[in-house]
Amino acid sequence: MPANAQELADLLDLETIDANLFRGRQPDTLLQRVFGGQVAAQALLAATKTVGAEHAVHSLHSYFLLPGDTAVPIVYDVERLRDGRTFTTRRVVARQHGRPIFYMTANFQSHEEGLEHQDVMPDVIAPEEALDLGKIFAERGADAATGKWEREWAALDVRYVGNSERGLDPDPRHPAQARLWIRVDGRLSDDRVQHVAAFTYASDMTLISATLVPHGLHVSSPGMQAASLDHSIWFHRPFRADEWWLYDQVSPSASGGRGLALARVFTADGTLVATVAQEGLIRLRT
Repeated sequence: MPANAQELADLLDLETIDANLFRGRQPDTLLQRVFGGQVAAQALLAATKTVGAEHAVHSLHSYFLLPGDTAVPIVYDVERLRDGRTFTTRRVVARQHGRPIFYMTANFQSHEEGLEHQDVMPDVIAPEEALDLGKIFAERGADAATGKWEREWAALDVRYVGNSERGLDPDPRHPAQARLWIRVDGRLSDDRVQHVAAFTYASDMTLISATLVPHGLHVSSPGMQAASLDHSIWFHRPFRADEWWLYDQVSPSASGGRGLALARVFTADGTLVATVAQEGLIRLRT
């Protein structure tokens, strides 16, 4: 996986094969399947390449159909559903071995002024005071998890604020909460598309973990089968993925082997810049 910001930018740089057809490269990884955030980010970039620069993505909705093969590139086929004056819509199918592995619908909008309001960011400790996630693994003596984190996720700086079981004040209305500060570890260009894609890449992390908090489990617990099923993002305001953003997560429900996680995304100055929703498989095998 990318070891720094530049390698992440390179991973998200697609090759144009033909009109509306693109190919995404694969990183050097030990993961058994393609990271969902990578597929989502590359699919979003494929869609973006087919719209005008005056249109920026404001929402995406996606489904993970099959595990991606890390040994071969992914081909992204973009369908132009709508080209309006204000809104533009694209549908992207990601394929490997002749089969669809992922679908995304993305909507784009040209800039316009409008009514404004937002939630207030919760009171949290600063990123510098939060715990480095890699160091948490090391302190627990989880050598395998520490090595995997350092190898696979070095392009991201993740600081753990706390969850409902540790670090956050108990809230009986929300038994499953988790908060983290995240940023790309390094400097990206000033291209807004690159920041949106990098955020999309990182947004697939930790959401399933939030659904497991009240159960005392994590994604690598014995017998746990965890995977992203669908993923949606609403982009409210521009921001940089290489500057700290708070991932304020809550899981309102888990049932039927699935867990739902919702997340508000705030920049360090308290601006609400995005909202994320994901449902994941949390099947506990006996």
